[in-house]
Amino acid sequence: MKVAIFGLGYVGFTAMCCIASEGSSVIGIDVSERKVQEIRSKKPPIVEPGLADLLVDGVDAGRIRASTEIGGELDDTDLAIVCVGTPSAPDGSHNMDYIANVARQIAEAVKRGGAREVPLAVAFRSTVRPGTMEELVWPIFEMVLGEAAARDVEIVYNPEFLREGSAVKDYFAPPKIVLGTRDGAPNAAMEALNANIEAPVFVTRYREAEITKFVDNTWHAVKVTFANEIGRACLNLGISAQKVHEIFVSDTKLNISPYYMRPGGAFGGSCLPKDVRALQYLAADSGAAVQLVDSLLRSNEAHKHRLFEYAVEGLAPGARILLAGVAFKAGTDDLRESPNVDLARKLLAAGFDLEIFDPAVDASKLIGANLGYVYKTLPALQKILVGKERAEAGGYDRVIAANATVKALALADGVDIRDIGSLP
Repeated sequence: MKVAIFGLGYVGFTAMCCIASEGSSVIGIDVSERKVQEIRSKKPPIVEPGLADLLVDGVDAGRIRASTEIGGELDDTDLAIVCVGTPSAPDGSHNMDYIANVARQIAEAVKRGGAREVPLAVAFRSTVRPGTMEELVWPIFEMVLGEAAARDVEIVYNPEFLREGSAVKDYFAPPKIVLGTRDGAPNAAMEALNANIEAPVFVTRYREAEITKFVDNTWHAVKVTFANEIGRACLNLGISAQKVHEIFVSDTKLNISPYYMRPGGAFGGSCLPKDVRALQYLAADSGAAVQLVDSLLRSNEAHKHRLFEYAVEGLAPGARILLAGVAFKAGTDDLRESPNVDLARKLLAAGFDLEIFDPAVDASKLIGANLGYVYKTLPALQKILVGKERAEAGGYDRVIAANATVKALALADGVDIRDIGSLP
């Protein structure tokens, strides 16, 4: 297959590398000249286990290319995949500007290419509110292409289910494949793309597919929040949250799954907070009352503050602290809505002498939304990041283990380590 991917962020770049590894030719298109040049130079624009090797293999084999321009790339393309961002608007809804702009650009490129023998499948993977394909995307294609839209283009909605830190594994072994089409019928290009992936497949109409990510991510947020509320209560009551968790998750018949249901770090990252806000907006817009969902973000903020108190418990003002891990997940450089960034901000505001060890994060290489979030939230990041040698040299009053990054350090015996990723 020949595949075009629009938007080379976390989802798009992962898809590019994984699809190319199966033998397809992939052209990635992004507005960022820097990102495009990095890919051409075989330098991954994001840090994610396994992607660097896949990128090198793909570029060397001529299966991966990158550009800032569409040009005539779609003329002989079988499938276009849209992975542009849908950031939160002030009211919690998703900002659809990037979706609309890319839809128009693709439609215009199809029009320039003339009539097609086989329709171009255009699969949107960005998280969008239900109704987006029917009420925004398809009208744009009809406006540009007129009656030819029904002949030359097939619109698909295909949500992704990638977790940071295991994105490559999740791409090839997803929990499910969800495909939304106009009439709920299968799409040939998507069947070919997923031919080697074994997972339950759900082919449905657009709106059921569009709401899937909101439901999934809000449920994950519910699980994290519930476990953390119990963990806070246990901390305050002198009860072992770890033992309570062990007892609770042993019941796999009724209590579902232990994966998110554990008292520890607050939820964060690029998906859960954004999609919880969006589901709040959708529910309010429809007149539904969702009190638990409405409480999730407030409870998560309360948990962040309780973790801050727990992390600095017993320390004198001005104490030297090493924070091991600032990204949302160890081994990645995604700082967007990372609770560890918020913790670092609180530590600095409280007057502690803070340094941060996170080898996956290079402040000088952050771009896009990742850079914007850090610039607003933790502008001192570049000054307080330290290397492995300095982190292991010691002299800290406490090491705060925010995620698995701490495992990369050989710390001396007797070092005061406070693990906030797993409450005692």
